[in-house]
Amino acid sequence: MELRQLRYLTALAEERNFTRAAAREHIAQPALSQQVLRLEKEFGLALVERTTRRVALTGAGELLVARARRILAEVNAAEAEIQALSGIETGQVMIGAMHTMGPIDLSLALAIFHARHPGVELSVFEGASEELAEMLRIDELDLAFLSVTERVESHELGLHQLVSEELVVILCTEHPLAAREQIRMAELREEEFISWRAGARLRELLLSAGAQAGFEPRVTLASNESHRIRRLVARGLGVAILPRSDAHDAGADIAVATLVEPSLTRDITLAWRQGRQLAPAAANFLDLARATFCGPEPGSGAFAGDRAGGRYDDWG
Repeated sequence: MELRQLRYLTALAEERNFTRAAAREHIAQPALSQQVLRLEKEFGLALVERTTRRVALTGAGELLVARARRILAEVNAAEAEIQALSGIETGQVMIGAMHTMGPIDLSLALAIFHARHPGVELSVFEGASEELAEMLRIDELDLAFLSVTERVESHELGLHQLVSEELVVILCTEHPLAAREQIRMAELREEEFISWRAGARLRELLLSAGAQAGFEPRVTLASNESHRIRRLVARGLGVAILPRSDAHDAGADIAVATLVEPSLTRDITLAWRQGRQLAPAAANFLDLARATFCGPEPGSGAFAGDRAGGRYDDWG
């Protein structure tokens, strides 16, 4: 078994297509197929199910790919550490981010880091918090900005809360409740909601608030883009619950009211896999994130403390 074979199999697992996987690895498609076949012969098990329409992994293939990702991540980290000893600043940092980052300006951290380390490639993947957490656990991401759910918090991750932010109700300006400063969740029982897609923390919080108020919110439109949600609300297609920073962004003309009974907050938390030795570039980005987003600004809600047993001083 060779490292290149593990890379080829991992690429195939992610692309689900031999041609795309070969292009990604910069080799000919027959050569990639041949290396996967050699792996299968070595193990005596099929790793890939091949059909005319798609490629899927067998159970053995899924198991090997999960291990391969860890192995390749460690190899990449070792290469980066050796390069750092020789003064070479290269490598890649894989960063996960929620679709809405509120007061956390990730572009600022990216710009600062790039100016300091122009030879390092930065990649940002946007997704739901639980998806980002799983990608951290299998080392597809080095770090992520996410919101903590029960499933996110319970396994393998170090978590450091950066911001806790109030959620508010947004309505079109012609809505009967538009002039109110506060709205109880129970008063929205008959409304149609525009919310985030299933799996998003903000969707989870909406459903939880409805349950506390004794009803299940009717979500009739879903999006993972806060500006689009604002525009849909402005056109009278429903009401929504958003972080206050998103609600007050420039754009669509809407009414904003504080949500009470229950009041809701969402966090933005910096996460990493505990026990992983990060490559120097990724460790440096974590240091930069701490310096950029954990400053003691009044009212920012920043630096709410470490969770899940991780401390910044222990990052490697």
